[in-house]
Amino acid sequence: MANVFFTKDISPEGLVRVFDALQVTMKGKVAVKISTGEPGGHNFLQPSLIEKLVKKLNGTIVECNTAYEGRRNTTEAHWQTFRDHGFTAIAPCDLLDEDGEMALPVRDGFHLKENFVGAHLDNYDSVLILSHFKGHIMGGFGGALKNLSIGIASGRGKGLIHTSGNPFNGIDDIMSGDHDSFLESMADADRSVIDHVGAENLVYINVANRLSVDCDCDPHPHDPEMADIGIFASLDPVAVDQASVDAVYHSSDPGKTALIQRIESRNGIHTVEAAAKLGLGTREYELITID
Repeated sequence: MANVFFTKDISPEGLVRVFDALQVTMKGKVAVKISTGEPGGHNFLQPSLIEKLVKKLNGTIVECNTAYEGRRNTTEAHWQTFRDHGFTAIAPCDLLDEDGEMALPVRDGFHLKENFVGAHLDNYDSVLILSHFKGHIMGGFGGALKNLSIGIASGRGKGLIHTSGNPFNGIDDIMSGDHDSFLESMADADRSVIDHVGAENLVYINVANRLSVDCDCDPHPHDPEMADIGIFASLDPVAVDQASVDAVYHSSDPGKTALIQRIESRNGIHTVEAAAKLGLGTREYELITID
């Protein structure tokens, strides 16, 4: 059983306190993996919220380019998004695939034999997967497992996860792949990153606020229909996502219906199931409230 720490305090101080509750020291050079958010959207984790924790860790904010048309699919455009969304003002930033990608082997995966990630990943000794928990048009929801897999993958890597390792030639291939195989391929990619970085060098935080049914990759996301929940932190990516999903279901907020429908219509929990089957963590957890 894994420990998942929780606070309702969605503030810079609350974020630091829930990290401190883990009683972990992140060694060496620390990457803080976020989503910079597609320009036009406004639900991504705000610099003012994460700045205090990033500075505490002396961290570098990292991201990778997208695999779809937009304003984050090229290095030049993505750096402009870093600036426009305020991240370069609070910490050093790094586009992990700016200088190319590297292949990571996938050990006994469902579909993938290798996963392609930004080559700069090797410049870091430990990684904080700092995720905005919300819905997603394909994954059902986005949390730690998605941020660790799709988030760290290069553009080509993202495409191959979506197509479960089959030929990838653009957005049509992304949208036409077998859906459950895509969800399982995210778990495959998760395994490759955990094996490469080391489970002991990874920490996971989900911030469950601005709970839109749409991802931060959407430039025009639907407005949230339920209230903010809080912040979850764990050393287990499966447990932190399971706890976040459970919190939506257990909420007394009637606005949760839309998010639950999004999760269930995309079989979103299957990524958690697949990651647990690969031994990346446990769905059994103790929720420890620090408020």
